[in-house]
Amino acid sequence: MSFSRLLTPRILLDTTAVFPPSSSVVAPSLSRQLRCTRTGGSPPAPPHRLVARRAMSNGAAEPAIYGGGGGAQQAASSAAARRVTLATLRGKHRRGEPISMVTAYDYPSGVHVDAAGFDICLVGDSAAMVAHGHDNTLPISLDLMIEHCRAVARGAARTFLVGDLPFGSYEASTAQAVGSAVRVMKEGGVNSIKLEGSAPSRISAARAIVDAGIAVMGHIGLTPQSVSALGGFRPQGKTVESAVKVVEAALALQEAGCFAVVLECVPAPVAAAATSALTIPTIGIGAGPFCSGQVLVYHDLLGTFQTSHAKVSPKFCKQYGNIGDVINRALSKYKQEVETQSFPGPSHTPYKLAATDVDAFLNALKMKGLNVAADAAADAVEYTDEKEINGTPQLKVYA
Repeated sequence: MSFSRLLTPRILLDTTAVFPPSSSVVAPSLSRQLRCTRTGGSPPAPPHRLVARRAMSNGAAEPAIYGGGGGAQQAASSAAARRVTLATLRGKHRRGEPISMVTAYDYPSGVHVDAAGFDICLVGDSAAMVAHGHDNTLPISLDLMIEHCRAVARGAARTFLVGDLPFGSYEASTAQAVGSAVRVMKEGGVNSIKLEGSAPSRISAARAIVDAGIAVMGHIGLTPQSVSALGGFRPQGKTVESAVKVVEAALALQEAGCFAVVLECVPAPVAAAATSALTIPTIGIGAGPFCSGQVLVYHDLLGTFQTSHAKVSPKFCKQYGNIGDVINRALSKYKQEVETQSFPGPSHTPYKLAATDVDAFLNALKMKGLNVAADAAADAVEYTDEKEINGTPQLKVYA
């Protein structure tokens, strides 16, 4: 029996008072095919043309000194054939298969997420916290979010990319919301955008963006951009009234045309109710196991930050690695080898003058009166010829 089929008998929340049988809102089972339910029209097609360029190279090969070049373009072309699309996500949801999602903020994290085979990669406004050191997500700008999206898109050719609309980029009007979404899509190279909240203005913004032909992911429960109004990063849906509002909000976002909804920091029964009520996927973060998929922050799950930064690692996050400790050890070892002059050794000093040019170079220096420089060059020749004593290069440092 699929996991989605186990959800229905677990739902204890009575929503008949909120959604009477005559209501136009229907709560079908999760096994029904995913679709963006819109009143009076069919769902917009995913903007394939806007994202097709992600598989393309800039046409310039990497210098041989760094490797890469044509291989990167071939990898991107290969990935394009199996790129995750909205149709892929709809198929997984229809079959009851969990959807995997994680954040990324730059080219290296985009490469890692893509290689790991995630379905969705969110370029989140949490970059303000984990990449720029702020205490919340509010300071990051639309321009900076676009730069993060560009970087991730260069590294993630296969996964479905979602770009966050940052605080202040869509609240003023639907025109502002559409304009910001278009910029993130065109300039950031993502497949869709995400916005937070379920107030009437946010629902209108979501609907307008969908009408503009852009796929939208909603986000309810704890919405970090509303940290001021919420009084901090606090879980939501813990009372009957607020729990019902979470389900109502999810349905409203679905009605606006969203293809998925993030449920953050809500009790598991509330997330289960919302998941069962919707025909689109729910992506949980701190919302229990009954969602259609899960998302975590890249830095949190990898254990990037140490104890002094524990405030950015929420208690619902499982740490799958201790990358911060690995990084610290590597940096300390590098610093030590620099200070003891054991790095770089001959094996990491690969570039040499041709043997026939060494004497000519030394003589040219001496003819210019650069005798000390010639002596330094002669010593370097011996060093790069791997003349070591007891495995440790004997260096003469010229100040």
